[in-house]
Amino acid sequence: MKQWTKEIEIDAPIEQIWLLFDGSLETMQKIMPQVVDNKPIKITDEVVGSIYRQKYKEGNRIEEYDVETLEYLNTPDQKKLKVGFTLANMFEITALYQLRKISETKTLFKYSVTNRPLKWFVSLFLLFASDKVVVQFTERVKEVAEA
Repeated sequence: MKQWTKEIEIDAPIEQIWLLFDGSLETMQKIMPQVVDNKPIKITDEVVGSIYRQKYKEGNRIEEYDVETLEYLNTPDQKKLKVGFTLANMFEITALYQLRKISETKTLFKYSVTNRPLKWFVSLFLLFASDKVVVQFTERVKEVAEA
């Protein structure tokens, strides 16, 4: 299993950034443009356990998978969303998005990803995997939130 974590300060209110993760598909696509669909399959009152069928465009292919909400916290000073999904029956992935209010106009964003190979031969790919995607994503969230 491989894990990457990156945190960045964003000059935007916590609620404004939270909408990028906990809002509509159109809002989500500002930071995740490859997500082309996100339909609820099962919604729970406490949010944890909710499942969304997501479609993700990679080149000309569209992958479809179910994303389950594993953790959820929504308070005025802290926000947390952890989701998990299996990609192409090859990787079990979790993504954790955490926001902490620093001030009315400044927020700390922390993004953590784990990637667990489900087949022995794909674990070789992870040996060479870098944090480039994680760094690019945190920078995109900052750019969109501050725009």
